[in-house]
Amino acid sequence: MTNHNGKELSLSNAALIAGISLLIMVLTTPFAEFSIFSKLIDYENPTITAEKIINNKYLFSTAIFLILLTLIADVIASWALYFLLKPVNKSLSLLTAWFRLIYTAMYFIALYNLLNILSVINSLDNIKQLGIEHINESIFLYFKAFRIESSFGLIFFGIYLILLGYLVYKATYIPKALGIILTIAGLSWIIDNLSVFFFPNLDTQFLFVLTMGELAFMLWLLIKGSRLKNLELYDK
Repeated sequence: MTNHNGKELSLSNAALIAGISLLIMVLTTPFAEFSIFSKLIDYENPTITAEKIINNKYLFSTAIFLILLTLIADVIASWALYFLLKPVNKSLSLLTAWFRLIYTAMYFIALYNLLNILSVINSLDNIKQLGIEHINESIFLYFKAFRIESSFGLIFFGIYLILLGYLVYKATYIPKALGIILTIAGLSWIIDNLSVFFFPNLDTQFLFVLTMGELAFMLWLLIKGSRLKNLELYDK
């Protein structure tokens, strides 16, 4: 994409846009996960979960909106990082962006489960026809479906981070340590989310810190990357 002067997005602007997009994700997703879902979801009791969501419908809707903002920021970050890493390898940078977009699309599909929950609790006729117990089970199953589908999408996110890590490592204008950190984060995301399907009883909480590698990249983008000088683009 070019700007109104016909010039491509500069490296500094690409880094700044990507950094701001990642910062938005840091502010939205954790709030939805740790401040809202942690209060509303009881994974051992569908009835309590349904009651909390029904009684806190607007709080639950806020979480959905925050996740939507995250997905929009994901798309913008994919676009900006493509331009930031295009000088390293244009084709691989494009492939990397597509992997993030695929993850975003899969997460958006998973989000529909949360919208289905809202549809259920907004329809009083459902309660009359199906009964409260069936409603409770439906809400719980929709949320579990959201978790499983989003976990599957995060496997693609892990692949994306590995590709991103390789490009960052190869870039002469970005610290190589960030490439290593991103690669480790990608592997951690893949292992953590594959365990959901193959080893559901395996405790992978120790990987949580390693998955946060993108935060270090975000800080670099905002502090150092936003002051990058333009390079002559070249393809490999």
